[in-house]
Amino acid sequence: MDTGKPLRVALINDYEVVVRGLEAMLAPFDHRIAVVELGAQVEVASPVDVTLYDTFSEPQVHGEEFDDVLASDDPGAVVVYTWNVEPTLVETALAKGCRGYFGKSISGAELVSALERVAAGEVVVAPQTSFRVPEPGHAPGDWPGRAHGLSARESEIVALITQGLTNQDIALRTYLSINSVKTYIRTAYRKMGVTRRSQAVRWGLENGMRPDTGRLIRRPTG
Repeated sequence: MDTGKPLRVALINDYEVVVRGLEAMLAPFDHRIAVVELGAQVEVASPVDVTLYDTFSEPQVHGEEFDDVLASDDPGAVVVYTWNVEPTLVETALAKGCRGYFGKSISGAELVSALERVAAGEVVVAPQTSFRVPEPGHAPGDWPGRAHGLSARESEIVALITQGLTNQDIALRTYLSINSVKTYIRTAYRKMGVTRRSQAVRWGLENGMRPDTGRLIRRPTG
């Protein structure tokens, strides 16, 4: 797909800091990518070429929320951007009509190239060869709690605790084992300076761990 104009892209997640971080990651490529919608809700409100669904704290692709993204009036090609790259999730997403499934280990340049390939009609899974990608020490994008030293995964767990999910609910939502969830909770609590769940919820409410509801739609120039 080469129309001479940047791809119109919507970034979807319940947390503004997450979509803003993605926007910043794509900013060096603004001659190729035009972010025209930042949505802290699941339905895409404006016609776009590609919709990028970031799964931070969101239900996975087998949930109704992802179906709502696909059912938007004109979401273009829908792709998933996630740490959860298990083959069963990839298969489910593609079976539902998703056109891309990207692990968060890819760089900004790789993400842009993958989005362009999807917009050109390809179905792209990246990385293709290694479905279990460890979280690196420095992850791309942004997330609530990063300024307090929380990793992306720790932040996601705390966000879900703040939303009232149980450990079992969190394990199902994130595709982590219950033991992994507990480990992330312990390390996050140390960084937050809390010891009880009620304290963690209060900390989360005071530090941007509640979902947002805002939406920004731009009209790209040119």
